[in-house]
Amino acid sequence: MTWHVSEQDLRAYAQGELAPPVLWSADAHLTACARCRAVLAEVSDPVALDAGWERLDAELDAPRRGLLESLLVRIGVADHTARLLAATPVLRGSWLGAVVAVLVMSVVAGNAARTADSPTLFLALAPLLPLAGVALSYGPALDPTYEMAVVSPVHGFRLLMIRTVAVLVAGLGLNGLATLALPGYGLRALAWLLPALALTATGLALTSRLGPVVAPSLVGGAWIALLLAAHAAGPAGGEPLAPFTALGQGVAAVVAGLAGGLLFVARDRFDRFQGSVV
Repeated sequence: MTWHVSEQDLRAYAQGELAPPVLWSADAHLTACARCRAVLAEVSDPVALDAGWERLDAELDAPRRGLLESLLVRIGVADHTARLLAATPVLRGSWLGAVVAVLVMSVVAGNAARTADSPTLFLALAPLLPLAGVALSYGPALDPTYEMAVVSPVHGFRLLMIRTVAVLVAGLGLNGLATLALPGYGLRALAWLLPALALTATGLALTSRLGPVVAPSLVGGAWIALLLAAHAAGPAGGEPLAPFTALGQGVAAVVAGLAGGLLFVARDRFDRFQGSVV
């Protein structure tokens, strides 16, 4: 070596105060000069050095963001909220693929059997998918990331609503795309929307008392029983089943509104429920 970095410059380098172009020369020189690296170690603050290594270790150990989490952060969603959303089980490919498969089969069946005024199979299944999605997104029995959600600094009710909105956006979006594949039925193919909201809201309202498994199971069973009873009543002339008539849609809207009100009243129960199952 024909020259070495002065001790004064090494002190400035260690403190992050050395300015270019001397900084660039010091960087290049330190990679090849053991003597200057030894002097740099002597003049560096060991506390600051240890803190730097700790920050580096934390950065290297931090989990990398997935595609969904990165997109959420990019559009302005808070980091912790994006992480909770990205960890929602029903937003993963396996669940979404299953939903798409069910919708495709029901759409095919609806287009193949044009003997009624409405695609009954599609209208019967479509409201159950958001209900099942919400049930799978919250609670220790079905959510593999439940422990992480419990210790997050988020109100239990807020966590439920965050994931519910995400599930509804995904589920209702897929249902809406499936509806576009039934153009022959017109607006009648949208008769699933209000029942879907009513079932989801009712399931959420009952979750605070019955839990995230029993509540949606009862609501889904009640919906299936209602459809079987309506089918047994035998609408004449290929008319749609009662839940998909104007009166049935009105009842679904009322049920959705009442369930939403009950859910708001019982919002504090989700924290007690959450704490009782940890």
